Amino acid sequence: MAPKRRNHDIVVYGATSFVGQILCRSLVERHGTDGDLRWAIAGRNADKLDSVAVDTGADVPRIIADAEDADALAKLVGSTKLVISTVGPYALYGSKLVAAVAERGIDYCDLTGEPHWMAKMIDRYQQRAEETGARIVHACGFDSVPSDLGVWFTQREAVARFGEPCTSISMGVKAMKGGASGGTIASMLNMMEEASGDKDLRRVLANPYALAAKGERTGPRQPNVTLPVRDAGLDSWVAPFVMAATNTRVVFRSHSLLGKPWGDDFTYGEAMLMGDGVGGRAKAMAMSAAMGGAMGAVALAPMRKLAGKVMPEPGEGPSPEAQEAGFYDLRFHGTTAGGDEIVTRVTGDRDPGYGSTSKILAEAATTLLATSRDDVGGGFWTPATALGDPYIDALVEHAGLTFEVL
Repeated sequence: MAPKRRNHDIVVYGATSFVGQILCRSLVERHGTDGDLRWAIAGRNADKLDSVAVDTGADVPRIIADAEDADALAKLVGSTKLVISTVGPYALYGSKLVAAVAERGIDYCDLTGEPHWMAKMIDRYQQRAEETGARIVHACGFDSVPSDLGVWFTQREAVARFGEPCTSISMGVKAMKGGASGGTIASMLNMMEEASGDKDLRRVLANPYALAAKGERTGPRQPNVTLPVRDAGLDSWVAPFVMAATNTRVVFRSHSLLGKPWGDDFTYGEAMLMGDGVGGRAKAMAMSAAMGGAMGAVALAPMRKLAGKVMPEPGEGPSPEAQEAGFYDLRFHGTTAGGDEIVTRVTGDRDPGYGSTSKILAEAATTLLATSRDDVGGGFWTPATALGDPYIDALVEHAGLTFEVL
């Protein structure tokens, strides 16, 4: 078990990253720098950490640790109860920190959207995390909290109303506004680069059950929107959603960890809502073509190199004004075995990837710290299975999200 006495409650590792700086501002706004929450910032460059402290108001202790320095990372995790990591691409820079966390037995949250890396960490360190009590929760940002908790909320409400869960749920992105950062683009390009030369990795990326518990990585065929199709439950034509490949796998891990309470044949898919009628169909066709062309292009090595040159660099992203102006509106349609239907909505009031993600991540960390180890023990968890209803309450109260039945 982790020692009871730590210098810090939370260490933000990667505080100099784009989202790390936004996260620091969120923590200052929510908890201050000398209140009950004892927190620190960490990174590999002392001068940049000092600049972040000035720019964000995070005048808290600073810790120097490089992502490749195992000794420094061991010292870092030994000083705190929980680490929040914003250092991506995680497949390049996140593995040694997870190893240190699993060995020390502390808590950990990140915002990765890299399912191949999550699968590798789960398989490599799950047993050790169980032994030491380390509680590791990946995907605590827009990828994949609104999806994971949206399904959790929909199932909770279905059981309350109908006495049984939904056997199928489809999520549609009704509206979304926000910009991409260099860190997110770098993560996606690195994932494509790794997959291009590794057929085993491509199999992982193609398997919707890749993150499920061992022995449960097969199941019924799942919806995978790659072409325009009409979703009758959401009353709209739909097109591919770029983050579905990550979000769906997190949802299926939640289902697996919970003991498959929604049935062995549970299905879940995600897509972009394009509207009904002829106009919706035309928009779905255009979006599908654009998505297919973009993914086909970055599958080619020369195009990945070009994209890396012309896209935003890591550390760059939407302006504060753009973050404030951003939002998202997600709809969930569920059907029970008895034929009852439910539609729910999850919304966020900031740019999804950054303004909203920073608050989602902050609330994940503080909710996990407050969660008893008798209720959630060591291992790799999802946001829904580790944090559940208390997390929904925190997101509504402090992070600008809403959860409602329509």
